[in-house]
Amino acid sequence: MATQTTAPLKTIDCGDGIIAIDTYYHRPMMDASHLIIAQNEAAFIDVGTKFSMPHLLGSLDKYKVRREEVRYIILTHIHLDHAGGAGHLMQALPHATLLVHPRGLRHMCDPSKLWAGTVQVYGENNTKALYGELLPIDEKRIVCPNDGQNIPLGNRQLNFFYTLGHAKHHFCIQDQQSGAVFSGDSFGISYRELDSSKGPFILPTTTPIHFDPDAMHKTVDAIVERAPPAVYLTHFSRVEGVAKLAQDMHTHIDALTALAQNYQATLKQGVESLMSAMRTYLWKALDDHGCTLSGEQRATLLDKDIELNAQGLSVWLAGR
Repeated sequence: MATQTTAPLKTIDCGDGIIAIDTYYHRPMMDASHLIIAQNEAAFIDVGTKFSMPHLLGSLDKYKVRREEVRYIILTHIHLDHAGGAGHLMQALPHATLLVHPRGLRHMCDPSKLWAGTVQVYGENNTKALYGELLPIDEKRIVCPNDGQNIPLGNRQLNFFYTLGHAKHHFCIQDQQSGAVFSGDSFGISYRELDSSKGPFILPTTTPIHFDPDAMHKTVDAIVERAPPAVYLTHFSRVEGVAKLAQDMHTHIDALTALAQNYQATLKQGVESLMSAMRTYLWKALDDHGCTLSGEQRATLLDKDIELNAQGLSVWLAGR
């Protein structure tokens, strides 16, 4: 079985100079980095982990982008499935500037607290297996875009806007040329294996520690108000029919928070009961969506997200 680093390069040309790259985090088609090519400049949006580096650098070779042409490495937020490889990629691309939310700046300069927090959740050995190691980045090579700021990339403009609900260190990016929004985790997750004749199936990510349902509702609306023809999710890549997906997001946010409140008394003993209830809810929603995957196949795709969502809902309830 191929590891993250030895798996074959898998890219998807989405048009408009946008390339999706499979980082192979956990499994194929779970976590995407996106490469934007604009004339003689390029940028990566979210970069996976240390183990994603061969795929990101390989995509430059495949699309004939010279390393010195990569102007920006952009992190929608600093969760390690999005940002864990940033220090390694900055080493490989010495002409690039890192763009990150102001709340993420100190953690990119000194990732020791990020590492310690991850070890606390996963343990030392699992953390190393998932992420390898985190490398610090020189603050002189980092810029923190303001909310609403436009930053040029080749012949196009990228507009940055701050988005709460998933993480306090999160922003989204709208590419002014294509109109598409790169949403990180602010507009949920949608795996291509769950697509049906009704389109993509989407669900919110309520992971620890900053999940805020009211803020997430506002962020979903803010993305829809920009009328993007498509949204690029880190998990996993391009989705269309944004207004319909936003309605689904609102429905699922309310349903999952209601479930968590119903199971609040059991959370002191762990999140297993809430996970079971979430699985029942999502399986029914998938049935209604026309998904034909078996329960075992669904579990393979979603159990990690269900566990993290349950943990985040538990943290949210404890902090209310």
